[in-house]
Amino acid sequence: MIRVRLPSLRERREDIPILARHFLHRSAQELGVEGKRFSDAALKHLCSLDFSGNVRQLENLCHWLTVMAPGQLLELADLPPELREAVPATPANDWESALANEVERLLGSDPGQVHMKLTHAFERVLINRALAHTGGRRIEAAQALGIGRNTITRKIQELGLDSSGASEDREGSSAR
Repeated sequence: MIRVRLPSLRERREDIPILARHFLHRSAQELGVEGKRFSDAALKHLCSLDFSGNVRQLENLCHWLTVMAPGQLLELADLPPELREAVPATPANDWESALANEVERLLGSDPGQVHMKLTHAFERVLINRALAHTGGRRIEAAQALGIGRNTITRKIQELGLDSSGASEDREGSSAR
């Protein structure tokens, strides 16, 4: 079995404007109507959404807007209510701001321990998420993270993550 991983649209937000313009143009051609375009505000809002339905959801939205929106310039108000009211996704660099705030807090409350505490917290989250992503298969998690299997095993022990039920499967032999 060959696995091909296609990233979701929320992982490729920079593609949303290009795809949206393409789908609007194609819908207008299919329907034989004049093409529409997004306002900057509407496009910015679209780029902030997660699109759980992925590319097909964006395509359907553009087709719907071609039919239903009254003007040629698509504004935020032209979007369906469920998308207008959707909470925008957290910007990718927000975690860096949160990290900076935590560093400041720890520098004031626990000097000398900042690096160790944050490194352990970071590694714990990183390894737990990789193990969850691979169904607890350590070797696959290590490969996904770009570290060796001995390194992930040692980190799991150091961080006290051993009780997570992660399996020490051998390469090429996993029950799927």
